[in-house]
Amino acid sequence: MTRMLVTGGAGFIGANFVHFWAAHRPDDTIVVLDALTYAGNRANLAGTDVEFIHGDIRDTALVETLLAGRNIDTIVHFAAESHVDRSLHGPSAFVDTNVIGTLSMLNAARAVWLAGDGKPHRFHHVSTDEVYGSLGADDPAFSETTAYAPNSPYSASKAASDHLVRAWHHSYGLAVTTSNCSNNYGPFQFPEKLIPLFLINALHGRPLPIYGDGMQIRDWLHVEDHCRGIAAVLDRGRIGEVYNIGGGAELPNITVIDTLCAAVDAAFAADPALVLRFPGAPAAKGVATASLKTYVTDRPGHDRRYAIDETKARTELGYAPTRTFEQGFADTLAWYLGNEPWWRAIMDGSYRTWVDTNYAGR
Repeated sequence: MTRMLVTGGAGFIGANFVHFWAAHRPDDTIVVLDALTYAGNRANLAGTDVEFIHGDIRDTALVETLLAGRNIDTIVHFAAESHVDRSLHGPSAFVDTNVIGTLSMLNAARAVWLAGDGKPHRFHHVSTDEVYGSLGADDPAFSETTAYAPNSPYSASKAASDHLVRAWHHSYGLAVTTSNCSNNYGPFQFPEKLIPLFLINALHGRPLPIYGDGMQIRDWLHVEDHCRGIAAVLDRGRIGEVYNIGGGAELPNITVIDTLCAAVDAAFAADPALVLRFPGAPAAKGVATASLKTYVTDRPGHDRRYAIDETKARTELGYAPTRTFEQGFADTLAWYLGNEPWWRAIMDGSYRTWVDTNYAGR
């Protein structure tokens, strides 16, 4: 039976992983450690039987106490600042959390797990494809051997944390694995990222601000497929190895936005109750949601294309995404329409001011 510590488990991907693992491994023990910064939300864990600890990954003594006191044998390390726009406005927080926080986690794991004769353990580090930089239109997709070339404070901080994890394995013998994922979407995603932000804007008749020409290409990965990939790494991944996890849906942002606009229009046409719930939406007045599209100045250093080569995960772990983007997006739209109280609870005035001032959307 696994005794697992999930850092950042009240955030978007972390909470989805907790739900996934609890559903598939009900006999395992899960402890969630989360600082509940702006994107952490205990409501994301509703319905799970987990122990929640409100704390900071930079508190090494706390982490050591949890590892020893709860007899933890597995860490899945999600906790991170993850939004590129925010990293451009405040890079120090990304170094503090993503670099110093990961260092703290590694030191705690080393102190507890490698003491004496050591104990069987796993430290799994969750990272991003952004550490590899930007691809040209004809470049091969990112593989695990692609050289790192981070272009934002966010991706640089994640690259640094990846290197620390590797070093603690090679220098001290810590049993680690790392996964680098592509753009996630799905339930519980904080509405600063492209899909939930644009959905909520569309429902309120707010502009859909598109960076540059909207032709930045991303590989879109439904969060449940990501969770399935992490589980495969934990079950079958080789110690010390890195695995890229992708969604097999390489799409320009403008295609995602057009898909979203068409889906919102179709949802209003199929469900008249949406007109009463969201009277400010163009679709409530018979106007195309696409009328909200507006083009804004591109952000500094905006990577043009990401793409994932998941050959290693497929051949070694048997991983493959189970959802097409069309299926995953339909599920995501239905979730946000069906969970209005969740996102309304976090769309307070201060958050809206930040979005309106800086624009969020990856």
